[in-house]
Amino acid sequence: MQRIVICLLTLLPLPLWAESWPLETHEVPFDYDSPAHPLDYAPLDRAASRWTICVSYPHLKDAYWLSVNYGMVEEAERLEVGFRLVEAGGYPNLERQTEQIEACVAQGADALIVGTVSFDGLTPTVQALSERVPVIAAVNDIADPGIAAKAAVSWYDMGATTGRFIADRHPKGSAPVQLAWFPGPEGAGWVSFIEAGFRDAIAQSSASIALTKYGDTGREIQVTLVEEALDSGIEFDYLVGSAPTAEVAVSILRARGLEDRISIVSDYMSHAVFRGIRRGRILAAPTDFPIMQGKLAIEMAVRAIEGTLEVRHAGPKIQLVTSDMAGNTDLAETLAPASFIPVFELE
Repeated sequence: MQRIVICLLTLLPLPLWAESWPLETHEVPFDYDSPAHPLDYAPLDRAASRWTICVSYPHLKDAYWLSVNYGMVEEAERLEVGFRLVEAGGYPNLERQTEQIEACVAQGADALIVGTVSFDGLTPTVQALSERVPVIAAVNDIADPGIAAKAAVSWYDMGATTGRFIADRHPKGSAPVQLAWFPGPEGAGWVSFIEAGFRDAIAQSSASIALTKYGDTGREIQVTLVEEALDSGIEFDYLVGSAPTAEVAVSILRARGLEDRISIVSDYMSHAVFRGIRRGRILAAPTDFPIMQGKLAIEMAVRAIEGTLEVRHAGPKIQLVTSDMAGNTDLAETLAPASFIPVFELE
């Protein structure tokens, strides 16, 4: 009889027994300088009711946020909750994001998840909305006032992981190398942190930043920035920056016959970056497992609604991916399936 019961249990729907998630959390919530510890996170079996969650992204211009969206869809379906998604169209659009989240919550929502375009530009709006619904920060760091929880990793550590890869290749005292650095849009909620981590990591190496180009992470803008850098007359050894920077750099360097002279490193992962790593066209990129961050944001939002939120700050452990390990990298929580298209509303 016991054997039969076990067999029947294994046939029951998976949502009844969600697997635990390997994450990291900090001793002091929202303080990335406090010690980090492994966390075996046990997600809810399902939500207590069919809650509706407002979700706001800075944009959907690259596959990174598509993967976040995929994770949110997966977890919302598993928990049987719905969401409405708005996207601001880019990091310069603080006013648009503000208007979008105010309107979304006004339509009726039980929680708000926000991937912000600005570290502190949304603070007055978030504080006001937090009196009506819990607000969860997803991916991009944001000022703490009004935030109930954060599903995110340290973007300082993302930058430091990228910088250490270059520093290990070019330790202090070795032949100097010059970098063109494309950190992303100045003032965004993650750029100042990734830049600080990157610069600190290369400080004791032979690598130096010869040129910095800020700009939105849309591909068209990044094409312009990379072209401007290559036309500057500076002899670069590396182009380093966001996933869209790395993606466009592959074809630009090939067109200019520079692919064997200038190397490319990305400071986060996308589908095209991963293909570039596997093909030897991009040297490396860290992954912060955006699918898992999307799942965690939904999970935290449901817990905040239901009054069971205990872990207020967590995220996956950052992993560097290089060509020699690409074949062994588990992408289940990093890259959305190629067939996935954005979901803006889930009933």
